[in-house]
Amino acid sequence: MSNANASTKPAPYRLAARTDAHQATIVDLGSVKIGGGQPVVMAGPCSVESESQLLNTAYAVAEAGAHMLRGGAFKPRTSPYAFRGLGEAGLKILAKARAETGLPIITEALNTADLDLVAEYTDVIQIGARNMQNFALLEAAGRTGRPVMVKRGPAGTIEEWLLAAEYVLATGNPNVILCERGIRTFENATRNTLDLNAVAMAKHRSHLPVIVDPSHGTGKWYLVAPLALAGLAVGGDGLMIEVHHDPDHASSDGPQSLNHEHFADLMEKINQQYAQPVAREVGLN
Repeated sequence: MSNANASTKPAPYRLAARTDAHQATIVDLGSVKIGGGQPVVMAGPCSVESESQLLNTAYAVAEAGAHMLRGGAFKPRTSPYAFRGLGEAGLKILAKARAETGLPIITEALNTADLDLVAEYTDVIQIGARNMQNFALLEAAGRTGRPVMVKRGPAGTIEEWLLAAEYVLATGNPNVILCERGIRTFENATRNTLDLNAVAMAKHRSHLPVIVDPSHGTGKWYLVAPLALAGLAVGGDGLMIEVHHDPDHASSDGPQSLNHEHFADLMEKINQQYAQPVAREVGLN
């Protein structure tokens, strides 16, 4: 009995599709290669709250072995009264943290009006889950020439997610990363349902690297580590982990953030199972 796919219909996302013409994409940031065979860990706070807060965590995640620093300068929030980021001041703090630790940075662009500003500072532009089908933003992000990470929307199908990536690829920008961050289901014990099926399926259908976000995927800090390891086990190319020096007093997403000690423990497990430990000297430049 053949295991061949009976359907010969071509995928609607022809640039993102895994075919003989498309080798696995590696997004090369110089010191970091996403999709290169070793897990890449993007870590940092949900929001940039202050210079001291971000630098504190940036040094901690760098010393623990993280490869990239994440942090939001522009934050999409359900409530308009919640902390929505520091804007350009937050981008400048991220840039300072990169200069001091050597970690490339990833941060979110919320709209086309702020896109050029974000692209000026960041190494990777994140398109958040709420903007997965903001097609104008996807195309504009692609045209910046910066690598773009597309997060799956809370109700987005795998095909819709890959078609969102297609919008970026169609601009001629080949450096696209997918991110599974959980979908909204009937289950309310966790913030979202982390869809590990989608990680394996995206790797099967697409040549693009796939990052797993167990922080948003669960909303519970104590579930982050096991789901992070599970995400790598099913083929994820890396992780996005929220880390804060004092999660109980974080301006956003404290309940799903690891403290520095818990993050270091997770990195030790990742290094034992999947990668060689990262030796990095920080604060010397």
